[in-house]
Amino acid sequence: MIIRPHKPEDAATLFQLFYDTIHKVNIQDYSQEQVNAWAPENFDIKRWQERTKGYFIFVAEDTSGISGFAELEQNGHIDCFYVHHEKQGFGIGHKLMSELEQKAHALKLDEIYAEVSITARPFFERKGFQVRQKQDVLLRGQYLTNYKMGKSLNNIS
Repeated sequence: MIIRPHKPEDAATLFQLFYDTIHKVNIQDYSQEQVNAWAPENFDIKRWQERTKGYFIFVAEDTSGISGFAELEQNGHIDCFYVHHEKQGFGIGHKLMSELEQKAHALKLDEIYAEVSITARPFFERKGFQVRQKQDVLLRGQYLTNYKMGKSLNNIS
């Protein structure tokens, strides 16, 4: 497996991975209505691409194709962080997080932070993130619980 920068032609695959992960993994912690609001079928791919201008996006790829991706904004905000529903538990998330932390260190950031789902919270906690606030976010008519989490980067060398 390799971690590489994303290419514009990855957009449709990344959106499908995002959609599938939410509908097949996050469904364990959220209702069908909530996952439909979070990842609707009719999402606009151009809007998906537009929102990531200026992001650093890293893609995990193996012989079967793209197995995960993570997005880092210049201010240290992690927007999307998803691993293929059939490939969770194989260290892909660990490798993606290491890549994000290296990039954040290169950007001389003091911390990285994210709004993390109920499902992803244990992974982020294992990576040293701490919950700063629990919140209920309104998205397309549905309230979704998530957690504002952050991690200090002062110990990265």
